[in-house]
Amino acid sequence: MSGIVFFATENHDAVVDFYVETVGADVWLEQPDCTVLKHGNLLVGFCDRDRTDDEGTVTILADDRAGVDAYHERVGAAATEPPHVEETYDIYRFLARDPDGRTVEFQTFLDPDVAV
Repeated sequence: MSGIVFFATENHDAVVDFYVETVGADVWLEQPDCTVLKHGNLLVGFCDRDRTDDEGTVTILADDRAGVDAYHERVGAAATEPPHVEETYDIYRFLARDPDGRTVEFQTFLDPDVAV
């Protein structure tokens, strides 16, 4: 399945800068009022609107625990918790907030048979 998840934002430039400068996403497509970003196989768009969609979670996958730890260092104060094992899902992860207050999860799968 291919697709793009779009979010409305009142903070277009700050949100795009967070995902590009801090997370490491690339601008995949610029449209008149929307920017579509690509990070691995994730396509997510942020559209300049007079309201903000801050529900849902954007999950960024890392190759391993060291990658999750590196993201934790990069996001700094945006992190809302330290990296930890979530046994229910067999993942290593932490949560952060983007400039809109949207939840961003950084994770890796601990099962070696699950490839990123």
